[in-house]
Amino acid sequence: MMIENTLAEPDHVTALRRQLRRFVQDKAPREKRRLWDKEHTWPRELFRALADMGLCALTVPEEFGGAGQDIVAAVAAIEELCRAGPALAGPFIHCAFYGGMNIAENGSPEQKLELLPKLARGELLFAYGLSEPDVGGDLASVKTRGRIEGDQIVLSGAKRWCTGADFADYIYCLINTAPNAPKREALTFVLVPAKAPGVSMTPIEHVNLRYTASCDVHFNDVRLPVSAIVGGLEKMNTGWGMMAGRALNVEKLEVAACAFGFAQAAIEEAWRYAQERVQFGKPIAEHQAVAHKLVDARTKLEICRHALYHAARLANENKPCAIETSIAKLFIAESGAEIALACQQVMGAYALSDAYDIERNVRDLLGMPIVGGSSGMQRNNLARLWRLKG
Repeated sequence: MMIENTLAEPDHVTALRRQLRRFVQDKAPREKRRLWDKEHTWPRELFRALADMGLCALTVPEEFGGAGQDIVAAVAAIEELCRAGPALAGPFIHCAFYGGMNIAENGSPEQKLELLPKLARGELLFAYGLSEPDVGGDLASVKTRGRIEGDQIVLSGAKRWCTGADFADYIYCLINTAPNAPKREALTFVLVPAKAPGVSMTPIEHVNLRYTASCDVHFNDVRLPVSAIVGGLEKMNTGWGMMAGRALNVEKLEVAACAFGFAQAAIEEAWRYAQERVQFGKPIAEHQAVAHKLVDARTKLEICRHALYHAARLANENKPCAIETSIAKLFIAESGAEIALACQQVMGAYALSDAYDIERNVRDLLGMPIVGGSSGMQRNNLARLWRLKG
């Protein structure tokens, strides 16, 4: 059973969905998905095929070789790829969102000219360098420092949870460049080549999103030209505005789309299982307790769909959407975790084995309220945006 999209959407997005579903069905069978998860890896040749289809161009303006920014199509692509887990969606996100979206929004003219055509072709991958050992949600308090020396910027410090740093070409890194200024006026983004002298990495074992390792990344007096500052030298100390802008709204949608795709896959698998598994003389789907659990899960899924694509349409039209993207991230991540546990209960002991995808989808969905801006952070955002005052 494949859950179909119930919302009206442009014809080209529907065509993209069909193309990606065929791709996933043909190229990502269960045995490969299990192997990628166990080995913490992703298929380079399949990502290359997706890039050749033009997928990575969906967040890049046409003047830089892209397809023109189409946030709805890019979100739909994440949703469809995540039905097969994170191994196909992960590298797409590292290219099109971490790279294409951020450079299109915040890069200098020179950075856009150099990087965006390569990102549109899927030739570069980015990782985020945001969190630190002592800094999670309070990103304005980052302690990684950057100081200007002549025509160079010198970085010292450490980042944590840099997923994909082991394969990335660049780390999109948030640093403090004015330690004596108010912290929101001291932030700068820098493009750090992952293989630059002074950069070292330590992998972190984790149970979810296992298409790669996450990493601690250490910067030991890493020297870069000032042209590595995102937006150019004149944009130093303006990182807070970059972080709170349109790229952040799209980042929330990207994580929400992952959760939505995982949740769809979980329901599809549990739905099939419930109609095939016979207990007490009939398929367990005919037992009211099981049927109600699955119906409740699918109802939540359809509400998630509306929240996701309403916010995606607003972002695509460059309309204010900070509230809608926070709602989508909060509701879909938390509902996804609830859906995962309900589907796991339907499938019983089999849901704890690797004979089905549900075991991986549960692990991935339980982490979604944490990653990409936790549920607590989204509630804080909404309290502020709705002007809730104590």
